[in-house]
Amino acid sequence: MVTFGIEEEYFLVDPRSLRPVSMADTILGDLPPRARAPGLVTHEFLASQVERASAVFTELVEAEADLAAFRGELAAVARKRGVLAVGTGTPFDAPAAPTLTDAARYHRIGSGVRGVVRDHQICATHVHVGVPTREAGVHALNHLRVWLPTLLALTGNSPFWRCRDIGFDSWRAVIMRRWATTGCPPAFTDADDYDRRIRRLVGVGATVDTGTVAWYARLSERYPTLEVRVADAQLDLAPTMLLAAVARALVVTGVAAGDRGAPPPAVEPELLDAALWHASRDGIRGRLLDPTTRELAPARAVTDSLLRSIGDALESTGDRPRVAELVEQVRRAGTGAQQQRRAFRTGGLAGWRELVESSFS
Repeated sequence: MVTFGIEEEYFLVDPRSLRPVSMADTILGDLPPRARAPGLVTHEFLASQVERASAVFTELVEAEADLAAFRGELAAVARKRGVLAVGTGTPFDAPAAPTLTDAARYHRIGSGVRGVVRDHQICATHVHVGVPTREAGVHALNHLRVWLPTLLALTGNSPFWRCRDIGFDSWRAVIMRRWATTGCPPAFTDADDYDRRIRRLVGVGATVDTGTVAWYARLSERYPTLEVRVADAQLDLAPTMLLAAVARALVVTGVAAGDRGAPPPAVEPELLDAALWHASRDGIRGRLLDPTTRELAPARAVTDSLLRSIGDALESTGDRPRVAELVEQVRRAGTGAQQQRRAFRTGGLAGWRELVESSFS
């Protein structure tokens, strides 16, 4: 069975102002040992963030139980310190300038991107999917990249920025566009081509190492995985599980296509880039680019097209019933962005606070 792991990033926020608070050191120190194993719990770029990388899984049910247990532990520790742990792509409010985690690498990145840091107050969800070889990973990447706008639409969860509804489902994705490398990666000839091109980026545009190449999908430099990085941090675990299952199925599909010598879908890079912007604005509320036709279509139809393209892989992993259930759940309840807007519209700040707190723990 193809393995996967999940990285979640979380904000620590003041429950009254809803602004991030620089308490990661304190919260990490308070976490009991049982909350740390078998995952890796660390700082992130900002002193108001916590990141947790899960263990490696083969079954969705195991991953969901693991993430739920950690979220519960983190929420409890945060509450004891008078703060909230939340899963959102951007905080409801944000300071004029954030505090960076006191680490040499982060300070080096901050000095390179300069004023971009002021708005770079974002959290994401990453999924790592195991690949048999780096060559197979490139084949999978070439096939998966065209579906990144669809994945973004399904996982948008950052509609508020500095106390305003900004009009986008994923404002985090818009903030990310300020970095030198972001969005859909290019297509690559083979693993050598990938390695050569990603290494040429180091030193250009504040890219201090290959880890700061911020494509929404890339090969890991540390593990034999393909990493999907397109999603916002999530309110609850349903969209995270959907992302994990679909990402794994896309990788399985791409590896199999590479083995057959089947070419990846041909979508012009400028069209993919515009499709990402479009998805970050509208999510699943309107139309999306269908990479099989290279035309806009209703979001439901494009999601169905995605599921058809990975149908065999979902059968092989045993995830088809769960994915169907999760897709219907997102369609019924809405994405995180839609839920946030609904909670704020009906309950104001108290409603928003109740939603993010109850969804997390």
